[in-house]
Amino acid sequence: MTRLLLALLLACAVVLPAAAVEPDEMLHDPALEQRARDLSANLRCLVCQNQSIDDSNAELARDLRVLVRERISAGDSDDQVMDYVVSRYGDFVLLNPPFKLQTLALWGGPVVFLLLGILGLVQFYRRRAATAGAAQAPLSDDERKRLDRLMRDDAP
Repeated sequence: MTRLLLALLLACAVVLPAAAVEPDEMLHDPALEQRARDLSANLRCLVCQNQSIDDSNAELARDLRVLVRERISAGDSDDQVMDYVVSRYGDFVLLNPPFKLQTLALWGGPVVFLLLGILGLVQFYRRRAATAGAAQAPLSDDERKRLDRLMRDDAP
């Protein structure tokens, strides 16, 4: 019984991503289907955004998979298919967008936020060190007497 349970646990631990391609979407020619799979693996699902259209169950991803297969069936080359999809949806549809002026925010954004975060931490620790290291003025006689009174009043 424990071996069966262990085998089930190990089987659950090794979960592989399931492709969302439906059988009715697939092309009959295995070579063309492989081309479609290769292209789909490089296209981002615009709904999920961190999945390829091959891995996404979203309706828009399905539409894009069908579009890719239609273009391949029409005789388009891989570059023509990708150019067509990018012309309709922009560079954001690519999982690995090219580095150009229009995609500068996609590539440079994370670096800018990292640098701003580091700058914020530096400022925080500088202010903290400045306030911690500042010498405090000694208590005046009036402040010392008042403190003594307060301490006596709080004593049990």
